[in-house]
Amino acid sequence: MDKDQKAKLLELYPVLREVDQALLQPALASARVVTLERGALIFNEFQPCNVFPFVLSGDLRVFKQSAGGRELTLYHVSAGDACIVSAGCLLGDGVYNAAGQVKEDVCLVMVSDQAFEALLESKAFRDFTFSLISRRLLHLMQLVEEVAFSKLDRRLAAVLVRQGPALRVSHQELAGELGTVREMVTRMLNSFSDAGLIRLGRGQIEVIDREGLKEVLEN
Repeated sequence: MDKDQKAKLLELYPVLREVDQALLQPALASARVVTLERGALIFNEFQPCNVFPFVLSGDLRVFKQSAGGRELTLYHVSAGDACIVSAGCLLGDGVYNAAGQVKEDVCLVMVSDQAFEALLESKAFRDFTFSLISRRLLHLMQLVEEVAFSKLDRRLAAVLVRQGPALRVSHQELAGELGTVREMVTRMLNSFSDAGLIRLGRGQIEVIDREGLKEVLEN
């Protein structure tokens, strides 16, 4: 890791500034900087976990996949954030229970499992890790509630409102976000388009009636 990358790491993860140098320096000295392109798998379900990634740039998504190939995005990890699947595996000395894929080209600082364990000796880093797990669990509980009880049109409208007004995303990627199949997403998008709520293009969706989509959310 060069000087600029280290400075960026400490800027994005200020908790590391609170870690005793006797713990931090060995962890960073053994860390690897990895760059991966969109679509690459960072880890896969049931693989052993031996690194903890800090994200310097880009975005990755963590997802579950059914035996039939359907995907459900659990959460995204961007610069300054961290992955609870990785943390959970390292804390439990287990294997990955989900997969991680690059959504936007990423630059990662990979800290070894031994270094991660050493960092946990710092109260500040322990608090950061468990606070992260707590927040993610609340998000996952909300996701379970939405998938189980909320209609697909509302969930799709929520994504369009949240990520609009212009989304460069495929129907398959949206299906993965929502835990459904591409055909259902295409049918719903066409319905929104016919209602004048969105405009569909090749590989992109333009929100043209945000208030109309909000009404879908409320119905």
